[in-house]
Amino acid sequence: MIDPRLRTLQLVAHHGSVSAAARALHFTSSAVSQQLRGLSDELGVALVRQVGRRMEPTAAGHILLRHAEALHARAEVARAELAGAEDSPGMIGLCGFSTAAARFLVPTASVLRERYPGLVIQVVEAEPARCIDLLLAGDCDLALLVVDDRVPPETDQRFEQHPVLDDPIDLAVPVGHHLTTQPEVTLRDAASESWITCRPDSAYHRLTLSACQAAGFRPHVAHYADEWDAGTALVAHGFGIFMLPRLAPVHPGTDVVRLRLSGTAAPVRRIVAMTRAGGAAQPVIGHALDSIRRAAESILV
Repeated sequence: MIDPRLRTLQLVAHHGSVSAAARALHFTSSAVSQQLRGLSDELGVALVRQVGRRMEPTAAGHILLRHAEALHARAEVARAELAGAEDSPGMIGLCGFSTAAARFLVPTASVLRERYPGLVIQVVEAEPARCIDLLLAGDCDLALLVVDDRVPPETDQRFEQHPVLDDPIDLAVPVGHHLTTQPEVTLRDAASESWITCRPDSAYHRLTLSACQAAGFRPHVAHYADEWDAGTALVAHGFGIFMLPRLAPVHPGTDVVRLRLSGTAAPVRRIVAMTRAGGAAQPVIGHALDSIRRAAESILV
């Protein structure tokens, strides 16, 4: 419906790299470069240029991107109207980080399957940066994300953000830990502990550091664990303490106590659903958002 080369230009501008855009689109780098050259030749203007190590849009490229955003938003509205005129609901792609996929996306897919028997549904577990690529490439229609520095701001005209919930962060400590005897626990109370967190380049590592810094200290990180199971296992064996989202499960029998943090510095993960601009007008996507919101309202009561 819209020249697919505009999507390619959007992804090159988003990543600042032909190779990264190619990975997101499942193209070769040469195919991306060829598309950009073809589009540039047709329009008679340069659309991108190399600036240091990044590929940046030219002034003409920025103008075209602005119109591309408007075109894609109108296309989403058109799809919504077309969906209302057809008996078949078509297909929907849902993506999100691991906890969200298990707690929200799979139940939502089940609800949609029952409501729309002919609907083709695909669920993709992916990290936030990959989810953004899937939305931009048109491979998914709704993404569940934890808001961090990789998520586009609410003012980004390419997307619409829909609040889902604020997921409180608990403190996981071993059974018998001295903090379990306190009536209330703040993050500051754990300043002298050994900490377990995710790898240094991860969003959750940054969340842990920023939360501790907001509480007035820098944590001593003793161990790294990217999975909740590994983190809680380290806690259970006395290797340190771990910040654990309320949504993350702890397996029965694990010798871990989950402490709810109090105080103004108590951290949360803000979870949002993101669609392409205009996408929520499609009935199937609207029903998916409703299902996710209902699950969020009940899950943290």
